[in-house]
Amino acid sequence: MKRRERTRQLIELGGLVAKAGLVDLTGDDRAVILGVLVDAAARLRTAEREAALTLWRRRGARAFAEDRE
Repeated sequence: MKRRERTRQLIELGGLVAKAGLVDLTGDDRAVILGVLVDAAARLRTAEREAALTLWRRRGARAFAEDRE
């Protein structure tokens, strides 16, 4: 991945963290935000992977739809 593409990806991912409300809900505590992401990654390494992906995909799609309204 080229540097410019990676920079754009990182900015977009940071925007998703903010859009989810994690910045405000944690008081911008980056250790907590990283902990949440590490916990999600750990769940994706279990047998619950597909169920978690389905649940999170639906919630994410709903959040995007609500934002458009």
